[in-house]
Amino acid sequence: MSSHPDQAAIRAAAHRIAPYIRRTPLLRLAGGDLGLPQDIVLKLELLQASGSFKPRGAFNRMLSRELPQAGVIAASGGNHGAAVAYAARALGVRAEIFVPEITGPAKRARIEAYGARLVVGGEAYDAARQASEARAAETGALQVHAYDQPEVLAGQGTVAMELQADAPGLTHVLVATGGGGLIGGMAAWYAGSGVGVVSVEPEGCPTLATALREGRPVPAPVGGLAADSLGARQVGALMFAVARDHVAKAVLVPDAAIRAAQRLLWEAARLVAEPGGATALAALLCGAWVPPAGAQVGVLVCGGNCDPGSVAG
Repeated sequence: MSSHPDQAAIRAAAHRIAPYIRRTPLLRLAGGDLGLPQDIVLKLELLQASGSFKPRGAFNRMLSRELPQAGVIAASGGNHGAAVAYAARALGVRAEIFVPEITGPAKRARIEAYGARLVVGGEAYDAARQASEARAAETGALQVHAYDQPEVLAGQGTVAMELQADAPGLTHVLVATGGGGLIGGMAAWYAGSGVGVVSVEPEGCPTLATALREGRPVPAPVGGLAADSLGARQVGALMFAVARDHVAKAVLVPDAAIRAAQRLLWEAARLVAEPGGATALAALLCGAWVPPAGAQVGVLVCGGNCDPGSVAG
């Protein structure tokens, strides 16, 4: 496999992981119901196994090689950890998941419910990542990175493969960005297609926007409402090579817009999206990205691992 995925690698990933993941549905919403000038198409990855898109990359990484007796190890703000734990249980191997202190109770509980050993420590994701790497060196467990491995990017790219098949008329796709595995895989699939892939990040976690400004992945601030899922310290090198050439635009949204998007998804569709899962929609609501005339817009709702009462209460 090349250093970052192409369509052939993504198709192979789709075939490999098909027995283990869900082909998530689309929901078409009228713009009038959302206070928007155009209709939109939502890709509901919050309905994916374990509550986010993450099992796609986790399964592809784990099914691409022989798994060691020590099992697998991962660091995560929560969603990737749940996905790795879910995949490990499905494949009959042990999993050890490192999360930072900011990871919420719902995500911690889900990881443990899938049978993984949970280790909590460090203020943010980067500290958990360093601890997991040290532990992997001790045990020989396979590291399943949250976003910076070719197999992970190819697995996440299967979201775009499905979306293009089910909504072939889209001109733009909005994707929330943290470490960049999802948007990196999706941009790789859409490369050369004419579809504009738009990155949306919280103002408190401007990871890709900072990297694009500096011309390389560099550390960025981590904070705000969606930091548990979008709070990588810097984007992955593999995704940056894709994003630099194939992400049409990178925009930032305030926490207030993310919260408004969560509420709107609940009111309009009874969808409970976590803050990171609602971030892409927030760009439309607050005007951080304005669709050009005639645009057909798809929006990724990428995760739903939160306390339902925090959205629906």
